[in-house]
Amino acid sequence: MTTEPTEECGVFGVWGDPAAAQLCAIGLGALQHRGEHGAGIVSFDEGKARSHRGLGRVEAALPSAAVHGLDGAAAIGHVRYAREANAELNNVQPFVVNDRDGALAIAHNGQLLNGARLRQGLEAKGSLFSTNSDTEVILHLLATSGQSTFTNRLIDALYKVEGAHCLLLLTADKMVVVRDPMGFRPLMIGRRGPAWVVASESCALEQVGADQLREVLPGEVILVDRGGARSLRPWPEAPRRGCTFEHLRLARADSVVFGQGVYGLRRRFGERLAQEQPADADLVLPVPESGELAALGFAAQSGAPLELGLRRLAEIAPVRAGARGRSTAPNPGFSVVRSLVLGRRVALVDASLVRGETCRRLVELLREAGAAAVHVRVAAPPVVGPCFYGVDTPPPDALWVNRGSIEGARHFLGADSLAFLSLEGLHAVEGAAAPTLCDACFSLRYPILPQVEPERVQLPLFGSAPGT
Repeated sequence: MTTEPTEECGVFGVWGDPAAAQLCAIGLGALQHRGEHGAGIVSFDEGKARSHRGLGRVEAALPSAAVHGLDGAAAIGHVRYAREANAELNNVQPFVVNDRDGALAIAHNGQLLNGARLRQGLEAKGSLFSTNSDTEVILHLLATSGQSTFTNRLIDALYKVEGAHCLLLLTADKMVVVRDPMGFRPLMIGRRGPAWVVASESCALEQVGADQLREVLPGEVILVDRGGARSLRPWPEAPRRGCTFEHLRLARADSVVFGQGVYGLRRRFGERLAQEQPADADLVLPVPESGELAALGFAAQSGAPLELGLRRLAEIAPVRAGARGRSTAPNPGFSVVRSLVLGRRVALVDASLVRGETCRRLVELLREAGAAAVHVRVAAPPVVGPCFYGVDTPPPDALWVNRGSIEGARHFLGADSLAFLSLEGLHAVEGAAAPTLCDACFSLRYPILPQVEPERVQLPLFGSAPGT
């Protein structure tokens, strides 16, 4: 189970470059923070789809020899974060199927709110599923559409889905780019010479030397083929609701997301936090690496020096609960520069706090290193609800803020004080963009309410039957 909110995946696509697959591998490496459990690339060469998928991080899932075997001037790729039950190779994207018009590859970032209900209806009509992914629902809707052209069948299929979906689809003669009408997840398009490049974040475009053109607009479909790029807007205009957690924690710091630079925002979140919730501290320590930019802003505003006194270890030792609930591991994934914290009051800053296990271990380490006081400051409001739009967050009963008060959480962490950025402060930093962002995990103001999932009708193909 995750300790902090985790992004589910990232997509990358290239049209019109003979090194398309190699560029995809580089781009996926830049998106590694969006998914570390699996990666895949599909290319098209002379009308034939070639693919390679693997488990683990990009360098393990996509070895160089395999990538260089993916010939063709068009390719799409995907990095994936998997929930525990879905960490099998058959769930790694892009998926490749034989559509009525030929081979089709698809990669998806997001989560469908009505995916289970649509799946049940399709299964009742005879559709057979081989994965647990929402993406396969889109493929079945595409296959069963009565529209005559591929584009119309795709739009017809997507009219039936609700929720977050950034899609890349690739056929022998076109690449199709789709972003859902509310724009929950980021998606960028750029050019690398004559080639078109699409990525979940701008940092991946820069990694391959592509010039960023613009966001793919919410509700936009872009068709890229030998004749160039054509934009369609088939859906009625809807309120924009980009995920504010992209700014707070999920996106890479050097990306521009929803029109704003992530680095500057995170520093300003820390500055605002210091204004709202100052700490009586001798130094500021960031939680590695998630809290570094917020701590930079907090230190600049507060006047206390920023120090990198906590370091993440390459190998995390197993954590075992002692008789009093304390970690009995020699070091639970981190080390402390003892000379910095001995006898001093510390402000420990992070970008968010959900379950709090990592923060609790860090407070414990700082106490053991001789810190005179530990004040925890969080550059986001308390998370009070789960995300339904593509970020893996705990269920409501697993969120500590729903199990007790902030004072109870402070006691759980073992901190001298605990304070959060206010929702009003978050909005003030976001500025004019605030009304266009989804903050439901902090406010419970969900743009689209989830549907109750029905019970499964059919087991996934190739899965184990009960009792086997």
